[in-house]
Amino acid sequence: MQEQVQLHAYLQGHVQGVGMRFFIQRLARKLSLNGFVRNMPDGRVEVIAEGDKKNLELLLKKLKKSPRGKVESITCSWSSASANYSSFNIYY
Repeated sequence: MQEQVQLHAYLQGHVQGVGMRFFIQRLARKLSLNGFVRNMPDGRVEVIAEGDKKNLELLLKKLKKSPRGKVESITCSWSSASANYSSFNIYY
């Protein structure tokens, strides 16, 4: 089993009101990742995802080319997985 890591990312651009959270949830579940996605009051979308690093890197790559809205930039950081999540959900 590979080491589990956490990706914490903020997406900026036209990312709210375009189905971005549902796209990310579907993709994260397909990649067997745990965590959450939510809209931020400042217009960004926050993603915390945990799992195998190769799957997290694939998630990040797909987010940059998202068919939903327009992602202008992604700010992200990496850390050890917290193991606080058992699935991938949308937080409201």
